[in-house]
Formats: sequence, structure tokens, C-alpha cells
Amino acid sequence: MTTGEWVIAFATFAGPIFAVQAQKWIELSKDTENRKQGLFRTLMATRGARLSREHVGALNMIDLTYYGRVVVGRSLRNKVEQAVLDAWKEYLDHLSTEEPKQEASKAAFYGSREELFINLLVALAKERRFAFDRVQLKKGAYAPMAHGMIEEKQLAMLDGAAEVFGGRRPIKIAPADAPPQPAPEARV
Repeated sequence: MTTGEWVIAFATFAGPIFAVQAQKWIELSKDTENRKQGLFRTLMATRGARLSREHVGALNMIDLTYYGRVVVGRSLRNKVEQAVLDAWKEYLDHLSTEEPKQEASKAAFYGSREELFINLLVALAKERRFAFDRVQLKKGAYAPMAHGMIEEKQLAMLDGAAEVFGGRRPIKIAPADAPPQPAPEARV
């Protein structure tokens, strides 16, 4: 066989294999892009409801979504992807830090938490090639006051139930038609 015939035979055999492999690379790339886009959309949509399951779930997917391509046992990622992971690590570290006991320190603590979250959104927006400014990311979310009131009431009910079931508070039982009784005065 001549060299030309070998080249034709090789191309005939290897061509479909390369085509299938190229299709797999394209699908993997699209899947990665879709996961990144979905994560960013979820965090943007829930930035006014940071206790929601969707928000927490999206935060917990950052490490996996931005892990990078694994080549020969090493993770490869570009600088923008690494910036997302760095911002997430800083924010996660702050989320894992216990709230200060002093009331005076709480405002600074939560202000720092807010800035770290905005830094994360800025890094994600940059990686996704969106041109959002910090003010838009910080104040551009709509969160009805009623949602906050509902969350507070739910927390109060859960706290009350925990006290009752924990034996720290009795259940008050009174007839429905009885006038309200004044609270007993505290003994000193």
C-alpha cells in the first residue's frame, strides 16, 4: 500500500471516532455553560430571599460547577472561574462564622456579609459576561415586606413550639368566651 492509501484508510477508520469525540466535547461544553448560567440565574433571582432552599442549593453547587476541567488528575480553570471560587470561599467562610454577641458588632458583621455576597455576584456576573454594577446587584432585587413578615412569624411559631415541646413553656388553655386575664405581676 502506498502512503496515500494508508492515509485514506486511516481517515476512513478514525474520522467517525473523531466526530463522535468532538460531539461529546461540544455537549460537555454546553452542559457546563448551562449549569453556570442556571446557577447565576438562581442566585440573582433569590438574592432577596437568601434563606430559600433554591438560594442555598445554588450556593452549594458553586464548588462543583466551577471546579474546572479535569486533565490528568488536575483541575484546570481560567482566572475568571478561579475568581468566582475565591469569592465563594470568602463568603462561605463568613457564613460559617458565628454571629457576634455584642449588638454593636452585629451591624458591621452583617455589612461585611453583604459585601462578600455582592463580591460573589460581581465575580459570577463577570464570568457570565454580564455588565452589572455593584449597586444594581445590591439593590436591584425585589423582596416584598410581606415575605419578611411571614418568615418572622414562622420563626416565632417554630420557637414557641420548640419551647412547648422542650418543656420550657406550658400551653395556655382558656375558654373561648372568657375575658382576657391580666398578666400576673412578676415577683421580685
